[in-house]
Amino acid sequence: MSMAEPFTQLTAVAIPLDETNVDTDQLVPARFSKLPIGPGHERVLFHDRRFLAGDRPNPDSIFNRPAYQGAKILVARRNFGIGSSRESAVMSVWSFGLRALIAPSFGDIFFNNCFKRGLLPIRLAESDVDKLFTHLLPRPGATVTVDLPAQTITAAAMTFGFDIGGVQKMCLLKGLDEVAVTDTHQEEIAAFEAAYDADFPWLATQLRAGAR
Repeated sequence: MSMAEPFTQLTAVAIPLDETNVDTDQLVPARFSKLPIGPGHERVLFHDRRFLAGDRPNPDSIFNRPAYQGAKILVARRNFGIGSSRESAVMSVWSFGLRALIAPSFGDIFFNNCFKRGLLPIRLAESDVDKLFTHLLPRPGATVTVDLPAQTITAAAMTFGFDIGGVQKMCLLKGLDEVAVTDTHQEEIAAFEAAYDADFPWLATQLRAGAR
């Protein structure tokens, strides 16, 4: 069961969102939080900042600038994705086309939800994020390379290392979610269940009766 395309190395335009404390209500205004995922869902991300009355694109929004169209990486300041635990926040980021997020810190629930959808959130030292902003802000459309196997971020002549959990890294590299990882252990699960039934036959009988 594959959740997304495997994530290995990504070189793409990076959007420098030079703001702290961007919460999930900014990512997805509450009225859109239960909107089904489908065509056009990418418009939900930062909707109230990207669009004016009548859904006209806001020319002042960095997301609407020509240099950043097709961007797949977002660089932000600390506390990105804080606030209410709405899964739609991650889904809107994914639908927009972003695949890697770089910030000094994230909201915990948002951070963990990213991995469930195949997004790579990278916690990078604030001093290194400062250097990325110094490079990106005066160069609209500049690219950044994220190398997951090597756990590095490269921009021009700068390279930064980052940490990631072993299981999270494996899931992204293989394009698997947590359920898919569990499915890879079906033989071990079946063996455990057979041994358990043999050791506790009376309990297995009761469980099967209760399931009817």
